[in-house]
Amino acid sequence: MFDLFETKMSSPVGQLRLIAHHNALVAICWHDDHKTPYASKQYKFHDTHEILLQAQSELNQYFKQERKSFDVPIQYLMGTDFQKQVWQALLQIPSGQTTSYGMLAASIARPKAVRAVASAIAHNPLSIVVPCHRVVGKNGDLRGFAGGLDHKKYLLDLEQV
Repeated sequence: MFDLFETKMSSPVGQLRLIAHHNALVAICWHDDHKTPYASKQYKFHDTHEILLQAQSELNQYFKQERKSFDVPIQYLMGTDFQKQVWQALLQIPSGQTTSYGMLAASIARPKAVRAVASAIAHNPLSIVVPCHRVVGKNGDLRGFAGGLDHKKYLLDLEQV
C-alpha cells in the first residue's frame, strides 16, 4: 500500500481531514464522513507535508472567495473505473454553476446510469476540490452530500457571490 499523510483544518464548513500521497492530494474527509474510502482510517499525521500545505492554502483562498478552482495535484488511488470517470466529469462543472445527476450521466455517455452516477458521487474522495456539491436534483433541489445539505448550500452560495 501507499504511505499516506493527513492533517486537519478548520473551515467555515467544519473540520476537514486532508489526506495526501507523496505527490498528490487523495482525499478530503468531512468530520462525520462514513462513505468515502479514506473516512474510517487514520494515517500518519503530518502538518508540514508540501501537498497538505498547498491544499490548505488553496481551500482557505476558496473560502475567502479568492479562488474558484484548485491547482493542488490530485490522484484517485481508490475507486472503480466508472467512479473515476464520474469524478473526472465533476471537474468540468464550472464554479457558480450546477448540473443534475441525469445531465452528468448523459455527459459521460451513460444516460440511464443516473443511480450509479449518484452512488459514485456519494463516494467522491475529494469533496470541494472535485466539486460534487455542484450536482443537484433534476428540479434544482439539493440532494445528498457527504458534508450535509447545509454545507452543500453554503458551498453553492459561496460560489454564487
